[in-house]
Amino acid sequence: VELQTCRYHGHSMSDPGIQEVCSRRDPIFVLKEHMLSNSMASAEEFKGTDVEIREEVEDAAQFATLDPELLLEELCNHVFYNNPPLDIRGTHPWAKLKSIS
Repeated sequence: VELQTCRYHGHSMSDPGIQEVCSRRDPIFVLKEHMLSNSMASAEEFKGTDVEIREEVEDAAQFATLDPELLLEELCNHVFYNNPPLDIRGTHPWAKLKSIS
């Protein structure tokens, strides 16, 4: 599935009309409006789904925030499910990484 959407935040505070453009182009918003207008789902169902999604996102964000930072040697582990490419942007994925700080 390919969906075209927009940024919810502009490059600067002076970017005009971001919310208006998003309300017309956001595929999730458009699908939601289509489903509501064709009685495919109720507003209450969407409210329940929104609550579940917000809780899941909050849990994931909290987990990511509290999870310890990976060691440099582990950064390339578990990146690919199967048959990793031999070359990633000119560097071998299992090459010893060195901190530049």
